[in-house]
Amino acid sequence: MDTFLIVLVAFGVLTGMLSGLLGVGGGIFMVPFLVLAGGLSQHHAQATSLLVVLPTAIVATWALNRQGVADTPAALRMGLIGVPGSIAGTLLALALPGRPLQLIFAALMVFVGGRLLYDSVQLSKARRLEPEQDQELAAAPSPEG
Repeated sequence: MDTFLIVLVAFGVLTGMLSGLLGVGGGIFMVPFLVLAGGLSQHHAQATSLLVVLPTAIVATWALNRQGVADTPAALRMGLIGVPGSIAGTLLALALPGRPLQLIFAALMVFVGGRLLYDSVQLSKARRLEPEQDQELAAAPSPEG
């Protein structure tokens, strides 16, 4: 079997697991992998990622919904509201050359990663100041029941 095919299958499984674990569509893993390891252009990587995300998002949503942690009506409303933005974003992506599109993607990942890291550090500092919150969180029922 082709080595790249084995890597591709393993990465697909890993992306699916991380998507379910982190609640992301997988594009944040798939696009960089397809560009850097797969040699695809930014446009092709984004298009491929969107096609791959569809079945993985459906399966992860189904599993989370079965556990009672998904707000399906709200998600459907947000999805419908997002359609015009998706069309506009797709047209903009197609109008941009690959390099600026790649830089925008990278900047978004850096910004979101930095913000999540900052918020996590702030939450950790707040919890150290309020240890009773940790006890409340430990006593709260888990989503599994």
